[in-house]
Amino acid sequence: MKNLFKKESDPMSSEERLKLIEASSKLVGPGVFYSTVIVIASFLPVFLLTGMEGKLFSPLAWTKSLILIVDAFFAITLTPVLISFLLKGKLRPENKNPINRKLESIYTPILTLCLQWRKTVLAINIIALLIGVLMFTRLGSEFMPPLDEGSILFMPVTLPDVSNSEMKRILQVQDKLIKSVPEVAHVLGKAGRANTATDNSPISMIETIVLLKPHQEWRAGKTKNDIITEINNKLQIPGVTNGFTQPIINRINMLSTGIRTDVGIKIYGASLDTINVLSQKIKKALEGTAGVKDLYAEPITGGKYIDIVPKRDIIGRYGLTIDDINTVVEAAIGGMKLTTTIEGRQRFSVNARYAQEYRNSLEALEKLQVQTMQFGPIPLETVADVKISDGPSMINSENAMLRGSVLFNVRERDLGSTVKDAQKKLNAMMSKMPKGYYVEWSGQWENQIRANKTLSMILPIVVLIIFLILYFTYRSMKEALITMITVPFALIGGVFMVYFYGINLSVAVAVGFIALFGLAVETAMLITIYLNEAMNKMVAKHGNSAATITEEILRQYIIEGSAKRLRPKLMTVSVSLFGLVPILWATGTGADVMLPITVPLIGGTITSTIYVLLVTPVVFEMVKLRELRTKGKIDLIDAK
Repeated sequence: MKNLFKKESDPMSSEERLKLIEASSKLVGPGVFYSTVIVIASFLPVFLLTGMEGKLFSPLAWTKSLILIVDAFFAITLTPVLISFLLKGKLRPENKNPINRKLESIYTPILTLCLQWRKTVLAINIIALLIGVLMFTRLGSEFMPPLDEGSILFMPVTLPDVSNSEMKRILQVQDKLIKSVPEVAHVLGKAGRANTATDNSPISMIETIVLLKPHQEWRAGKTKNDIITEINNKLQIPGVTNGFTQPIINRINMLSTGIRTDVGIKIYGASLDTINVLSQKIKKALEGTAGVKDLYAEPITGGKYIDIVPKRDIIGRYGLTIDDINTVVEAAIGGMKLTTTIEGRQRFSVNARYAQEYRNSLEALEKLQVQTMQFGPIPLETVADVKISDGPSMINSENAMLRGSVLFNVRERDLGSTVKDAQKKLNAMMSKMPKGYYVEWSGQWENQIRANKTLSMILPIVVLIIFLILYFTYRSMKEALITMITVPFALIGGVFMVYFYGINLSVAVAVGFIALFGLAVETAMLITIYLNEAMNKMVAKHGNSAATITEEILRQYIIEGSAKRLRPKLMTVSVSLFGLVPILWATGTGADVMLPITVPLIGGTITSTIYVLLVTPVVFEMVKLRELRTKGKIDLIDAK
């Protein structure tokens, strides 16, 4: 469209106007189309994500890709037609636009200075890149940014042999202490499992949902972590191990990994006693690790059982059998089914068993009466030993092996660094595991490893695909490389923003960098097309020879190709920034997940724009000067 403004005779005839529109569309059309294809290709890793991260981000990738496909189609078909209809009458020259004139007056001297101090400009960019790499290595990592659900799930556990009455007392005390925190609106606690087969919680586990008041009603300066810390300090009850999570993420973790905390270490083996010993050793080794909170080894043993063992040599004297003893025990303690009552569509079994006072202690059980044929009723202790024995409170199995777990949450530190420190502490122990026993890291860490593996496998392929698209667009390896080297410098701003915002690397941040990757290549492709157009004009006027093209002439046309095309480049960047910046101040549920995607995009867009406007012309000039020295002419590129 810039070519329209350079026509001296204005207004133009319809034929002249259509020819200029056709020429301008042919110039920009391929770049717009292929840059759109590149942005779509850059989202390929998001499509290949699986599990939780795939379900969360695939709608974003599909939406953006479908919009871009339609955009690419209309950019090369509908836009030229609309231009021919809408641009009528006398056209104002480019220098009549006050904003554009002001931008060019600022940009041209800066670009001229950069071209004069080429090596210094490149050195500054390389130093900035090295600083960015150093910052990147110091960033923490996590699977997904934590979503603030607005409530807390308090999940303490106590000893497996706790009684119902004691559990009820603990639950009531905890609820009262939690409600004393000013930010808490409602508290609802549950011990044991619900009346469903899908909830296998033992009586020793409590689930308390803590609903918080709106943020504006909190004490000044209080955060959710401060509230969790305050609740944890209030609830230091002997024999109870506290645990904090959120209701939704807890259910997701339980369904996807079987671990209710952020991280879990699963110990597999053939013996429960050995697994229990290993669990306690791992727990002891992890104590004191920075970031590890709510550390807890699931008790495999510690459950209490009443064993009633018949005395075989004595029951024979009374003419009894093992079944006789079992029948008495079943009827007295477990209950015997008598009949079934029907009430509408519901059916209830009617059972009969001894009253509570006849079965609530070992002494009472020993006095249970066993009927004999010859000697009348005799106490159960005469024909059986009644005793309490230890055993597993609950048996977990996975992959056809017995399983124990050591669980912990991560707070006040990033997930990746915490797990790596924990792994270092356990490395020596892992190499000395008994034969047939092994451990697996699970929870959020398991998901993070899976996502990182997918991204590391597909990203190099995507880079290769984008490079091939650039090569077939320019038909030049050098031009494709000039465009591609924009990417690491574009990532500098993203890394700086992520670092100073204190955001950990996660799948959400990776998606933000993937989107930035495509945007950076798109803007670099645009300026490369304009610079090559300027080279074609220069050759048409001065010829393509080192004898006729001086460094001053080359620089003049590079400045013209950059400065006269400033408005479309800034418009491309501005549209992206204006759409993203409001997210920085967004609040409410979900904003904390969108921020890690947006922050690298904003920072990278700013630095990629600076690089494209100031450094790409510098690199382009150096390449063309080298071509003049070595070949005696410059290579002309006509992007198709």
